[in-house]
Amino acid sequence: MGIGTKNRQNLTAELCRDHLRCTYASQGTLVEDFIMEIEGSGKSKDILQWGQFTNMDRDAAAMFGRLDEKFTRWLNGEV
Repeated sequence: MGIGTKNRQNLTAELCRDHLRCTYASQGTLVEDFIMEIEGSGKSKDILQWGQFTNMDRDAAAMFGRLDEKFTRWLNGEV
């Protein structure tokens, strides 16, 4: 895996985390729980899981839309 790919994966993870933390700031604890559920923690941490929200076009608006949808379903116990 090239350095560009790793940088893109890290950027995707950062963008998703930041979006959640800013958009749902009033639900901080729940956001952190959701982040941990998506990527795990410790040795099992896998930032590649954020890739499920991206597409070939790397359209940030579409990515955030899918992320918001998944977070909302998770909050409602649908996931």
